[in-house]
Order: sequence, then structure tokens, then C-alpha cells
Amino acid sequence: MQANVKWVEGDTFIGLSNSGHNVVFDAGSDSAAPSPMEMVLMSAGCCSSVDVVSILKKAKQSFSDVQVKLTAERAESAPRVFTKINLHFVVTGNDVSEKHLARAVQLSAEKYCSVALMLDKTVEITHSHEVVQEQVK
Repeated sequence: MQANVKWVEGDTFIGLSNSGHNVVFDAGSDSAAPSPMEMVLMSAGCCSSVDVVSILKKAKQSFSDVQVKLTAERAESAPRVFTKINLHFVVTGNDVSEKHLARAVQLSAEKYCSVALMLDKTVEITHSHEVVQEQVK
């Protein structure tokens, strides 16, 4: 895997992935785009969400929405690394099994999510989840 990051101006950079996709980063106070640390946090959430969705589909669960709410704490001084991350999954659907969701989150955390497993070497990562019954329209 390869990538390229190019400085644009100020604290703004554009990353180009090997697959040809551009991503804007902003490391300053301008907030023109997510910071590199925000991207790492969102990457952990996306990676784990891919696993959870795949596992729930294989378990034939009827769901219409999957969200992961990420919270993180960082060290007070430089380097301001993550010290804690929680991934809270909220799955909306029709009779989604709590047991299946718990298993999907566990498998992602322990076996499949390469981003979170890599971060887990130095960050305390926790997971939680909830099922929201879909409202009948």
C-alpha cells in the first residue's frame, strides 16, 4: 500500500491514496477539514462498522441503520496520542438480536478490525452497543 500527502497552504494538506482518492486534512485551527487524529478516530469507526455490518448481514439480521459514536481521550502533553477510545454501536432495525450484535462487535474488536487492533497496542479501546427498534411507519 502506498499514499502521498501534499501540502496545499497554511495547515491544509491533501492526501492521495494508491486507489486514486483524495482526502483533505487540516492540522491547524482553521478547521477546513478533519485533523489527522480525527481521521484516525473515524478510520477506526469505519473499519469496525464494516465488520459489524458484514457480520449482521451474514446472521440475516433485519437492520436499516448502523452508526458508531466515537469518543476519545488524548494525552495532555505532546505527543497528544489517544489514551482511550470507545466505539458505541447503535443499530436500528426490526427485531435485531442483541446477542448477534454483541457477537458482531466482539468479533470486530478481537479479530477483524485492523485499525482498532493496531491502535489497541497502545490505546485502551472499549466497545458498547445498543439496539433501537425500528419505528413502524
